[in-house]
Amino acid sequence: MDDLFPPFAPEPNEPKPRRFKPVPVRMIIPNMITLMAVCLGLTAVRLAFEGKFEPAVIAIVAAAVLDGVDGRVARLLKGTSRFGAELDSLADFVNFGCAPALILYTFVLHNLKSLGWIVALIFAIAMALRLARFNVMLDDPNRPEWKKDFFVGMPAPAGALTVMLPLYLHFLGFEMAPSLAPVALIYMLVIALMVISTVPTFSGKTVGKRVPREYVLPIFVVTVAAFGLLISFPFEILALLSLGYLCAIPVGANQYRRRAKLDAATAPATPGDEASAA
Repeated sequence: MDDLFPPFAPEPNEPKPRRFKPVPVRMIIPNMITLMAVCLGLTAVRLAFEGKFEPAVIAIVAAAVLDGVDGRVARLLKGTSRFGAELDSLADFVNFGCAPALILYTFVLHNLKSLGWIVALIFAIAMALRLARFNVMLDDPNRPEWKKDFFVGMPAPAGALTVMLPLYLHFLGFEMAPSLAPVALIYMLVIALMVISTVPTFSGKTVGKRVPREYVLPIFVVTVAAFGLLISFPFEILALLSLGYLCAIPVGANQYRRRAKLDAATAPATPGDEASAA
């Protein structure tokens, strides 16, 4: 009977159970900032459901600021990772796709019932498609260096902050009556189309990597003044920034066409092009 049920004895050379390697703190900090932005976006939805639209808008603005910070912190600390990139995309969909759509639906689009909800869905889905396309374009090895100065379509934070222009105007005294709900609906639909469009918009990511020494102090003064204006007159500044951004879209598209023509003119001719010219 002892041969049928031999006693268990582990092998002396049996490999030890695998342990996960510790994660550096520099990899965790950017993801924590991203999660804080998600918390702000979800809190904005809750505030909108409670009828507190002003703090809801401020929460979205704060989420947009954190969205601009987390990537730069990750690059500064050399803590970029594929996990962080995917988490950032999911956070952008929540903060700049779902949250603004739900806020505007609760604010004014609910007066149009199902039609208003359909447009809110279109905006959220357009933001998801825009983020998916952005992630795919990052993996394109043939993308020219100068194209990093431009986004394809309206970026997610800009789309979220711009689409809330009806809220800014309402806070400034322009009453958003139920009769104006169709205007807000059309405006939201236009922004959704701009988000998924191929219209180039200026990004500014590669501008200002090095600043001349004589411009340092003026930049500090202008930054402090802009921050003070934003704190003192938040909705006036947000409304002006939204209108200014919309007006600047044709300028960015024109600049993109000029850069594309210059790139095509200076690009070396390929053998196929020389054969066709002959």
